[in-house]
Amino acid sequence: MNMKTTTACSQQFRNFKGTLVSLRMASNDNAGGISIIEHQMPYGEAPPLHVHRNEDEIFHVLRGSMRFEIDGHIRVAHAGDILLAPKGVPHRFIVDSLDGAHCLTIMKGKDFETLVAEMSVAVADTSMPPKVEPSPDMIAALVTACARNAIDVIGPPLAA
Repeated sequence: MNMKTTTACSQQFRNFKGTLVSLRMASNDNAGGISIIEHQMPYGEAPPLHVHRNEDEIFHVLRGSMRFEIDGHIRVAHAGDILLAPKGVPHRFIVDSLDGAHCLTIMKGKDFETLVAEMSVAVADTSMPPKVEPSPDMIAALVTACARNAIDVIGPPLAA
């Protein structure tokens, strides 16, 4: 049996559109192509309604509460909950807990992992960034980057 550690990945923190992310396992570091990204998000963080063309997205909530809409169905998830947004299915979420949320996204493939790398910047400060209200230019850049990475933005974020 082999055990691989990812200490190099786990020390790299990035600001991804106002959230703190860390690549915990890169898709090219394992035979199964599994990607694990850790997210720390402020209250109100809400990506637009979107569809991953190639990847199932698994959310494992570690702290806080998040309200998800997956294929039109609403579910509130708390620490310990795991949700699946299958590829091809529209989904979005919003962070409901006032002190933010902490979760992992787990995917087989590199589309989302590549998007995060493209749309984020390295940071030394590992405290939770404040919520960012996206400008029209930020939204356009995200939509373009998503399309380049087999993710289609099809609607607005969930409202608080």
